[in-house]
Amino acid sequence: MADDRNRRRFSDPRAAAEAAFRAATSAKPEAPPRQQAAPPRPAVPPGAREMVSLRLDSAVLAHFQKDGPGWQDRINAALKALVPADQD
Repeated sequence: MADDRNRRRFSDPRAAAEAAFRAATSAKPEAPPRQQAAPPRPAVPPGAREMVSLRLDSAVLAHFQKDGPGWQDRINAALKALVPADQD
């Protein structure tokens, strides 16, 4: 019952319309700023190397690692030999 007395009731249609107009035209809080999309990644310059994850058979890996350090360069050279010259 106490809640009923504290609520604002409009018995006058004009007062109700004015309250609705005020609610519709009052300033709304601004939405938080939208995050900008990440800038595009720069193109990889020709001849640059990229870090990748590659799954190789253990026998293939052992073959290139048997001569010690530099096995990644040897794998790169072997793969590069298979790429046609116009795609360098």
